Amino acid sequence: MAPLMESDLDPDPFTQFARWFDDAKAAVKELPETMMLATASGEGEVSVRAVLLKEFDERGFVFYTNYSSHKSAQIHDNPRAALAFWWPQLERQVRIEGVVVRTTEEESDAYWATRPRGSQLGAWASEQSKCIAGRGDLDARFEELSNTYRDRPIPRPPHWGGYRVIPILFEFWQGRPDRLHDRFCYRLREAKDWTIERLSP
Repeated sequence: MAPLMESDLDPDPFTQFARWFDDAKAAVKELPETMMLATASGEGEVSVRAVLLKEFDERGFVFYTNYSSHKSAQIHDNPRAALAFWWPQLERQVRIEGVVVRTTEEESDAYWATRPRGSQLGAWASEQSKCIAGRGDLDARFEELSNTYRDRPIPRPPHWGGYRVIPILFEFWQGRPDRLHDRFCYRLREAKDWTIERLSP
């Protein structure tokens, strides 16, 4: 892997991420958009899970979920989060830290309309993160909803929508021999004003 120099980096971390994401989409066969999402409760209890990046721009990084889920409860209590992308084929990792806000109703509706019908039904059938008696209850609920909406569009549930992680920090990591990796951190000083620092591996 060629060294990563500061001169290789775009001054805008969103542009730099877009470059690396394009490389990942070309190199990673399955789900290069997978990102680890870490959240914490107001008491500091930390959880992490994989979610899928659905879009990003200078406003932030968007994923969709059930607003009644465990992750959503933590975001409600503590609207900060961290993301991590890991692309082993490229020996690259990107970390992002930031604040979390909900997407607009219009954005959630627009994405909902693109979801496969089965995924739409699943969002209604599953009370995400809640205990259930067994798989049969979930399957029965799915079948009931399939019959209810058999000949009509499926509306977006009020408990389902998007979140946007608004970055205040990016870290770009590239693997190098002898564990002497290249690491660069972008820190937000004020709107659209990022400082870049090289970090020791």
